[in-house]
Amino acid sequence: REKIRARIFFSYTSNQISCGQREVIKYMVQHKMVDVIVTTAGGIEEDLIKCFQPTYMGDFKLKGTDLRKKGINRIGNLLIPNKNYCQFEDWMGPLIDKMHDEQDASHNKWAKAVAQAVESGNGLDDLPERFVWTPSKVIERLGHEINDESSVLYWAAKNKIPVFCPALTDGSVGDMIYFHSYKRKGFILDIAEDIRRINDLAVQCHASGQIIIGGGLVKHHTCNANLMRNGANYSVYINTAQEFDGSDSGASPDEAISWGKIRIDAKPVKVSADATIVWPLIVSQTFAKDVEKWKEETKECVCWPEDNDE
Repeated sequence: REKIRARIFFSYTSNQISCGQREVIKYMVQHKMVDVIVTTAGGIEEDLIKCFQPTYMGDFKLKGTDLRKKGINRIGNLLIPNKNYCQFEDWMGPLIDKMHDEQDASHNKWAKAVAQAVESGNGLDDLPERFVWTPSKVIERLGHEINDESSVLYWAAKNKIPVFCPALTDGSVGDMIYFHSYKRKGFILDIAEDIRRINDLAVQCHASGQIIIGGGLVKHHTCNANLMRNGANYSVYINTAQEFDGSDSGASPDEAISWGKIRIDAKPVKVSADATIVWPLIVSQTFAKDVEKWKEETKECVCWPEDNDE
């Protein structure tokens, strides 16, 4: 029993990767301090783009019209030239072609197996699994392909930590899939398989914890997965959103308890602060305080007995 620990869901919005927080997140993933990641499309592509080109410091007050004329995009007080996205797209485009080829080859193999089963009269019970790409499978592939130790996705793929992004098409990756669809139709991205996968990860653990930086999709997707197990046992929110407007981003942990997203006997915490200031401090006094001791204490620990089979 002492070798079973909580499964930790770690969620963050894309701005945490765009800024200097990327290195803190990479450190946690590199050392296997979290078990499941949920992020937005920007949290995926900005991590990869930084493997090709840097992001620059700017100012919140720089005029959009001036930046647009110079081909520069602003994220808060950060600046990303158009050429960064062009280089990413030059890398991503051929990879989508390759994944499409692999999908079609798998589908053709499956279709032949169906035809043979029907012809022989053996039934359809022993067919090979029909492969489809899901956001988490695509993200894992990107992590392997980028092969860059500065990348969060590289370490997630290497350490077999699933990364979920139900809105993967809401950004540059989606743009690439859109362009690809005019060149070649039929590429499938299945979100249904991923919702089963993340929900099963929540259900199949003796205890769960959720650390959620920011709000919106990443917050709700993580909380909703934990609703399937009648709520997370441990929860930490870090955001600056307020409750008065009724948004999920600003919703308090107590509101989540009413939905069954956090357990009624839990002691959740919301930190109302700029995550770029407080999260590195929190990590320094928790996850990173004594890494070797933590590794020794969690050695051979699992979140669910069947995890040993993976």
